[in-house]
Amino acid sequence: MKIKKIKLVYISGLLAFVSASCSVQSNTVKTQPVKSKPNTVNNTTKPKDPVVSVKPVTGTPAADDTFRTTLPEVKREFRGAWIASVANINWPSRNNLTVDQQKAEAINMLDMLKDNNFNAAIFQIRPSADALYTSSIEPWSFFLTGQTGTAPYPNYDPLQFWIEEAHKRGIELHVWLNPYRAHHSNGGAVNSMSMASRLSDIVIRLKNGMYWFDPANPRTQDHVSNVVKDIIKRYDIDAIHFDDYFYPYATYNRGADFPDNATWNEYLRNGGTLSRADWRRDNVNKFVERIYKEIHLEKNTVRFGISPFGIWKPGYPAGIVGSSQYDELYADAKLWLNKGWVDYFSPQLYWPIDSKGQGFEALLNWWKSENTMNRHLWPGLNTVEIKVSDRPTEIKNQIEISRQILKNDAGEIHWSIAGLTKNPNMLPVLKNGPYKEKALVPKTAWIKTVPLQTPTIYVADNGNSARISWSIKNAADVFQWVLFTQYNGVWETEILTLDTLTKEIPKSKDGRKLNAVAIKAVDRLGNESDYMAKKIK
Repeated sequence: MKIKKIKLVYISGLLAFVSASCSVQSNTVKTQPVKSKPNTVNNTTKPKDPVVSVKPVTGTPAADDTFRTTLPEVKREFRGAWIASVANINWPSRNNLTVDQQKAEAINMLDMLKDNNFNAAIFQIRPSADALYTSSIEPWSFFLTGQTGTAPYPNYDPLQFWIEEAHKRGIELHVWLNPYRAHHSNGGAVNSMSMASRLSDIVIRLKNGMYWFDPANPRTQDHVSNVVKDIIKRYDIDAIHFDDYFYPYATYNRGADFPDNATWNEYLRNGGTLSRADWRRDNVNKFVERIYKEIHLEKNTVRFGISPFGIWKPGYPAGIVGSSQYDELYADAKLWLNKGWVDYFSPQLYWPIDSKGQGFEALLNWWKSENTMNRHLWPGLNTVEIKVSDRPTEIKNQIEISRQILKNDAGEIHWSIAGLTKNPNMLPVLKNGPYKEKALVPKTAWIKTVPLQTPTIYVADNGNSARISWSIKNAADVFQWVLFTQYNGVWETEILTLDTLTKEIPKSKDGRKLNAVAIKAVDRLGNESDYMAKKIK
């Protein structure tokens, strides 16, 4: 398979007095685009912060309006979709689209996710040692412009565009990197800009036409590490995501062993004692641990996720048959989960519930039993091509089974976004069933951050409605808001995007009277602030 921080600038000092009427200025997002002339290497201009300019809203300040209460729990579930750029699987749909066509496709995808209550997009920005973003380290992707190293024209930064558009819609943007693939066989001719040429001494050509970095070479590990750190430093992403390609699948080299004699012999010359298979696994293990630690040292709020092949080894659990990533890809994914070297773990459970030898429920239960560090466990679902007669019902049932197993930390990622639209019944079944309501992503409790302050809420009488507005001091740490409205003593919740800072609330709805309102902020890791609640008179 497989925002820059929005800064809220309050143009006012402390409120000395708040009148009974209120005036609201509309929020305007000012985005600084990356500008450059067309070129053959990536523009490395650092994308600027989009800025939301807001004036605080005034309203009734009476102390007896504010009160403490018990608010309902907000629904939580991770709902993601993979968006693949390799071979133009999902985006862009062709490598010769205009910039406007590329943007239109991205907006259509994000609108579809938002309208169907998804909350995350896993967007492939490095399919094969290339870039769908401005980079001084690797070349522009063939899948973006039709030639490796050629920038889009007019020049823009696709990743920055995706981040801004996703966050506007309350959708997390996880960037998906293939760590070891140096050139894809569908990626056009290898030219002088390709990393397969520029780093040819650490790249191996496989028999199917792919080029692969040698995972044992320290320069490979340093190179990918530098790519990851560069992305985190310059972009306001929510997560780094790796897929299931570590050492290549055996078919990529037509069954022949991976040709890493040079690094293997060097290991032996230096006194190495591991078997060749254990040595290969050790190379990947050390790399995974390194990337996890470096991500959190660079920016603690960026999570690290891996989506490995769904089976660790045949026989785990009993009755499971199929390929062994442990023996073929030299990926000891169980160890990474045991050690907590991921923030979320999404095994590709691409088989039906009743599959003999690869049962969905049995595999998910087994992975849960190995989740000793209590990381997020969100399975990958084969929404696009799972072999069943009624795919929408199968996927809905897999989501329900996942909820039963994972309880309050449920979630899933759909392979791929095309699976949501390819079958005309898929989205209606999800939207009318498990995804009927919006949901926050589950909290990432093991990452410690500075707690959000309590928002201030303002209420103004507007005739048949109440105009509700809010602000917060540490606004740069906010990702979303949760607005609570109480009618006839019953609370209702609404998840709002970051740039929503005011709301017109009807005083009566379906014959019920508006009694109170409350607001909470939510940070990048799903943590909620304390709330402020006010009575409505």
